[in-house]
Amino acid sequence: MTKVKTALSKKLLTRVLSVYFLLTFIVTIGQVFTEYLNAKSHIQDELQTLKNTFGSSLTRAIWELNYPQAVASAQGLMELPIVEGVQIRDESGKVIADLGLTTVQQEKLASNGQFYDHDNGTFSYSFPLIFEFSGRTSRVGDVSLYSSFDIIVSRIEVGLFFLVGNSIVKTAFLIFLFLHAFRKMLTDPLQELTQQISQFDLNHLESSKINIDSKEDNELLLLQRSFNNLIDDLIHSQDKLNEAQAELRDANKRLDEQNLTLEQEVAKKTASLSQIMLDLERQKDELLTNQRELRQEITEKSKIAAELRKSHDELATSMENLNAAKDQLVESERMASLGGLVAGIAHDVNTPLGIGVTAASFLQERLKNLQAAYESKSLSTKAMNSFIVESQQTTTLLMSNLNRASSLIASFKQVAVDQTSEVERLINIKQYLKEVIQSLAPTLKKTQHQINVDCPEDLDIFCAPGIVAQIFTNMIMNSVLHGFDNIEAGQIDINVSQSAKKVVINYRDNGKGMEPDVLNQHFDAFFTTTRGKGGSGLGTHIMYNLVTQALKGNIKATSSPGKGLSYKISFPLRNSEK
Repeated sequence: MTKVKTALSKKLLTRVLSVYFLLTFIVTIGQVFTEYLNAKSHIQDELQTLKNTFGSSLTRAIWELNYPQAVASAQGLMELPIVEGVQIRDESGKVIADLGLTTVQQEKLASNGQFYDHDNGTFSYSFPLIFEFSGRTSRVGDVSLYSSFDIIVSRIEVGLFFLVGNSIVKTAFLIFLFLHAFRKMLTDPLQELTQQISQFDLNHLESSKINIDSKEDNELLLLQRSFNNLIDDLIHSQDKLNEAQAELRDANKRLDEQNLTLEQEVAKKTASLSQIMLDLERQKDELLTNQRELRQEITEKSKIAAELRKSHDELATSMENLNAAKDQLVESERMASLGGLVAGIAHDVNTPLGIGVTAASFLQERLKNLQAAYESKSLSTKAMNSFIVESQQTTTLLMSNLNRASSLIASFKQVAVDQTSEVERLINIKQYLKEVIQSLAPTLKKTQHQINVDCPEDLDIFCAPGIVAQIFTNMIMNSVLHGFDNIEAGQIDINVSQSAKKVVINYRDNGKGMEPDVLNQHFDAFFTTTRGKGGSGLGTHIMYNLVTQALKGNIKATSSPGKGLSYKISFPLRNSEK
């Protein structure tokens, strides 16, 4: 009897046990993970409890700058079993205490209690230190308490051993139960059935029937009855087969006679089929020729497509370089404007500072003379009165010039900072417009031009002040450099108003105006009528982008030769934002 390589009962048992092992493993892993999460949640709750216990003492210690006490509190926290590390920072983010297993914290202080997981197997709870004084709260720093995976494992270690041991015991008992049941109910009956079937003899069919000793009416008995019925059918079929063989011999004789007739017909069909094959070969040659021509045409089109893609890539690269150059020119224009502002302010500040230095030197000289007269005991009442009068005049002159220099520097500082920053804040547009005009005073004082401003006192807007400064600076300098060319005393009128939640700015000068073709290109990048005199053509283009993109508004320019230039600017009012 041939030995079976893989027994059916063994394969079935293996699959059943594999499914059970897999389910047991998944359930055990799920239970372990649940225990882990519960233990981690308990530790997180304990860390939050430590916030209530140590938070007030750490807050007061840092508020009073008693850093040794804060470090001592951190060392006390390290004595707790659940704490692996402590990190304390002050309100500026400076680390006061860094003990145990910690990681680099984010620069921003914690705004409220938060948990963080770290790559080194730790997790932390960070909470702010808030000090209350006279009904006001102030953040003085934050604390991060670290715990680790090892602490969680140590808490659930006994439970883990119990879960794994329980799974092993249940699995061993189930394996024993399955092995006994499979052997008694399946393996032994199948071996007996296999042995009887292996004794099957086609020449002695009646003695090849099987007989299984089983007290239960199960599938094996059904298989026995089916096999025996199959043998009965096979005996009946053998009888019919013998009769059919006799009939087949008679049919073969008749078939030989018909084959002769068929061979003659096949010869005729073969001649016709040969002619058809010749026609198919000719059509095949024509199809191959057309295929070669089509392949050649596809190759040529592929080359053309590759050249087009190459041209497209070169064009895209050129556009990127052009945009980069444009951005660089725009930034250069802004820096050039700021440089001119710096040079003018420096010249204007130099005059009052020079007067102040002269007055201080004079006062120092008079003080030396007074000291010499006092030491030589030749100081008279008249000399003292003269010194007091001269000192009062000198200090008055010194203070007035220093205040003048301080005012110039303050206006320049605000406008210069705003032009290099995009931070938004609430500004009074009339007051800020005065600061912008004052920052342009070094340029305007060399001319007789007059600027008139009409703006409500209470009109506040929320925006980036540098945008407003850049827009008004460009408009005023365009009027001075281009509109008032060869005009000694020009006039600029600026009207600012509020209409339907919008800010409306009407700007007008009485300069020489522009031709229609020049006006059509007024806001185009790199367009200028003073190319040979250093003009870049970016001032009005920058102004247009600031209004339409940064302020989400619109701008319109109108002009005619000899009648000056007007701008109308409107953008949404945002005076309620904080």
